[in-house]
Amino acid sequence: MKHLISIVLLFALCLPLMAQKVGKESITGKWYTENKDSIVQVFKTEAGSYNGKLVWLKDSIAKDGKPVVDKNNPDKKLRNRPLMNMVILTGLQHKKGASYEGGTIYDPESGKSYSCKAELPDINTLKLRGYVGVSLMGKTTTWTRAK
Repeated sequence: MKHLISIVLLFALCLPLMAQKVGKESITGKWYTENKDSIVQVFKTEAGSYNGKLVWLKDSIAKDGKPVVDKNNPDKKLRNRPLMNMVILTGLQHKKGASYEGGTIYDPESGKSYSCKAELPDINTLKLRGYVGVSLMGKTTTWTRAK
């Protein structure tokens, strides 16, 4: 009987650790992009939306020894700005449960911006869908939480 009580007590104490519930603020934190070549830190703005900036790049220094810049930006004036600390995700609004909509994501590799929405299937996985027009015509990328 004592063993049963001990097991039940241990299970009850561990349950909150096992059931990390995904909530409104769960999107905040650092996320590896799909190829694990960069980390984006997602944060809540004063306006209540969620943005994300590049805080780590696998290759942050170019061959010339200078920081990697936004060379593919369609605006020639912005092509010399460093990618490090660049805000690439803007305006995500929490909708319901683990869903976020109404954002924009910038792809420095192509120099293009897309509408985006996001979903957290679990506490360590962030699925972002970038699209033009309707979300059916887009691409989903999966980010994993950086520890």
